[in-house]
Amino acid sequence: MKSVVAMGVWLYDGTVPTTVRIGMLDYDYWYAIGEADGTLQPGEAPDLNEDGRLYYVQHLPGQPACDQPFWPATEGFHTLAEAVASAEATVPGPISWQQGPPHH
Repeated sequence: MKSVVAMGVWLYDGTVPTTVRIGMLDYDYWYAIGEADGTLQPGEAPDLNEDGRLYYVQHLPGQPACDQPFWPATEGFHTLAEAVASAEATVPGPISWQQGPPHH
């Protein structure tokens, strides 16, 4: 299962609207990549939260259509609050959350 659970916009260079999305996956994306590539370390296991999910952040230039595919661009976070905090910490200005209000 893959779904966008939060979406917001921040201004790149103070003028260019840039979308940030937080997606929830029911698998460890980076573990799956390593498994597919054969690059996992011995004993490495998926790092999922107690619900079997992870949250990932994706920054997109401009304001893309909501149906654009979600691709994880960060490490996985166990909670939505951790993903929101990470997204907010990586941009120079505030994020105006439009979907899925952040809870810290």
